[in-house]
Amino acid sequence: MEILKRVMIKSIIILLPAAGAAAFLKWEKMPEGIIAGGALGLLNLRGLIRNVEGLAGAEKAALRMVILSMIRLTILLAAIFFLIWLKIVNVIGMLIGFTIVFMLILFEGARVGRSS
Repeated sequence: MEILKRVMIKSIIILLPAAGAAAFLKWEKMPEGIIAGGALGLLNLRGLIRNVEGLAGAEKAALRMVILSMIRLTILLAAIFFLIWLKIVNVIGMLIGFTIVFMLILFEGARVGRSS
């Protein structure tokens, strides 16, 4: 959960100014897309961490993890589909938000890997 907290704080620090810059440049629905992409990326990370922590010591951990991951990814895909289908967000904005969160996950993971 330590990585999750650091990624969440850094994501907020980066996502809000990025959405503000997009709003200042008046890109249509880009700020909403950036915020939504970042939020969905963080929720996905939170779900992944909870799945992995909840499976410690389980004998059928592999099957359970596959099922929980498929459910989590199906819900994520449905949320993305409806946000785009209802034209609430900009697709490029969502990609930007996901990319920011993904890069922060990689940097924090590398940092933790180097320290241990």
